[in-house]
Amino acid sequence: MALPHRGLNRGKFVPRKEAEHRINHHIRVPQVRLVGDNVTVGVYPTQEALKIAQEQALDLVEISPQADPPVCKVVDYNKFLYDKKKKEKEMKAKAKTTEMKEIRFTPNTDDHDFDFKSKHAENFLKEGNKVKAYVQFKGRAIQFKDRGELLLLKFAERLGEFGQLESMPKLEGKRMLAIFTPKAVKKKTS
Repeated sequence: MALPHRGLNRGKFVPRKEAEHRINHHIRVPQVRLVGDNVTVGVYPTQEALKIAQEQALDLVEISPQADPPVCKVVDYNKFLYDKKKKEKEMKAKAKTTEMKEIRFTPNTDDHDFDFKSKHAENFLKEGNKVKAYVQFKGRAIQFKDRGELLLLKFAERLGEFGQLESMPKLEGKRMLAIFTPKAVKKKTS
């Protein structure tokens, strides 16, 4: 004999997901400010606004519930949601995400390595990324903390044109850190 299947939510209340906007008969205020295409903008009783939307075979969508009276738009609700998601996606795509790039030194880094790593850091900053430079101390090299600090300050001076030092170099365990942020790029006017 098979046992009955017990679902995960059996006997439990599962809240229904609320709609993002109130539409049509869910709008329960006496009057609304009506906007939209093919509509005379103005304040209307809610029932009249609903009739106007129904005559155009569209929905009455509450787009600004905090306004007095609430602002409603006569629009196809599914198209409205699609356009809204599309705009949000475009905004997200335009938003630049910054990455943290790391550059590692030792207290005895020679000039060639320093120049090589500095060029990489300049490119990272030009691309709009942050740079975390650190001097790694191994074993007894921790005695040369001052060398590490001088190296990072020299690095900060070298990157001065492309980025700025967020805070002075600080020792954390066996490494000394300095973080650089890109300078704001001035847009050229043409």
